[in-house]
Amino acid sequence: MSDIHKRIEAYGRQGALDLTSNDAERRALDAALEFLSDEDPSLGFLYSGWCQTGLPHRRLDDDQIWLLETSYVRLMVEPGSVKRDGVPARIGVPYGSRARLILLFLQTEAIKTNSREIELGKSLRSWLKRLNVPIGGKSMRDVKEQATRISRCRMTFEIKDGNKIGLINQNIVDTALFTDEHDGALLETVRLSESFFDQLKRHPVPLQESAIRAISNNSQALDIYFWLVYRLHERVTVQKVSWPALKAQFGASYTHIRNFKIRFRDALQIALAIYPEARVSIDEDGVILAPSASPVSRRVPGKI
Repeated sequence: MSDIHKRIEAYGRQGALDLTSNDAERRALDAALEFLSDEDPSLGFLYSGWCQTGLPHRRLDDDQIWLLETSYVRLMVEPGSVKRDGVPARIGVPYGSRARLILLFLQTEAIKTNSREIELGKSLRSWLKRLNVPIGGKSMRDVKEQATRISRCRMTFEIKDGNKIGLINQNIVDTALFTDEHDGALLETVRLSESFFDQLKRHPVPLQESAIRAISNNSQALDIYFWLVYRLHERVTVQKVSWPALKAQFGASYTHIRNFKIRFRDALQIALAIYPEARVSIDEDGVILAPSASPVSRRVPGKI
């Protein structure tokens, strides 16, 4: 149980609020209180490769390739192109919390329906609304932009398992249908690529929708939550993950590890606020992971 949950249990909501000493603690407390009051049992599903990597948190140059490599997996995302005034132009790789939520939606729907054909439109809007994401104005334009980037980019996963390496070298999305609207292109229907759909069915990681809802605007906390759910429930021994290893996975955009440590600690506190079962601690050398209960009960995909 995290310090935030212990504080809520000991002093109640108002007492815990009175004891918060900084903005990071307040954000973690807000996430914990929202999560604890949310009784929705719905699940989301994410390919295990995404629990070991992540997209950039901020916008990159439109022609820049995103590369993230850890001891377990290597992810390369190449930006796609669209025509602007009749001329092909790069549109950049997906980034931020909206891109993560769209990818999570696509994979959740694929697992629930056991189909790589996914209808969006009202379904995506309804799901984003459930995650407290505004579905009008600038917010929806951001969603459409990230959906376009996802459908156009090419992602390569290189999964390392001992001396073996498995490669998924294909677009996540095979086909996409766009309809022109006054404020941009709206992704209506997609088909996941066959190779990605196959890997997703083999290695789905269940996630609590209520937890995601509580931190839906924080891309780094989302990445850490995905990672903890994947790493903790299958642990049989205590493991320490060093700061350099953590920076390789979560801090590719940071030049100095000192700055990364500060941001990571804050985001970890928020992620732990929506994963009460997690047994995690920090010392000077890194993060210590201990075997922990899964935050979700095991369910049969498609019977949620």
